Amino acid sequence: MPQLKRILLVEDDPNDIELIITGLAENNLANEVVAVHDGAEALDYLYSREKFANRTDGYPAIVLLDLKLPKIDGREVLRQIRNDLKLRCIPVVILTSSKEDRDIVEGYNLGANGYVVKPVDFHQFVDAIKLLGVYWAIVNEPPPGSVCRQAR
Repeated sequence: MPQLKRILLVEDDPNDIELIITGLAENNLANEVVAVHDGAEALDYLYSREKFANRTDGYPAIVLLDLKLPKIDGREVLRQIRNDLKLRCIPVVILTSSKEDRDIVEGYNLGANGYVVKPVDFHQFVDAIKLLGVYWAIVNEPPPGSVCRQAR
């Protein structure tokens, strides 16, 4: 089996965190998930500051990002990721309940690699998470020679 890569989950709803980790666990990916609960904490993780100041494990393979977050919203987190040379090649998939066209268009305009609307049905949600985890944490390879790859 290929080496598992870390997933940064940025989600403020504890129930959604549990569902996402359950979906990833069905493919043995849950042990590689770092869950943070707001946008400020996500940026602290990515920049190794505050409670993550001693983190030395490199960048995640993917960021699963909710849009509606406390402190700093998901749009601003995505904006900062895409504006930073060291972070911009990290794939970011928006994982949100918003089906609004303006949110979808804005997400892609800000540089999201994907936009997944959280289904209401538990099984559909778990299936979507399993597919995301398998592709981004096992199958996908970052661009060769990228800053992100070198820092991992």
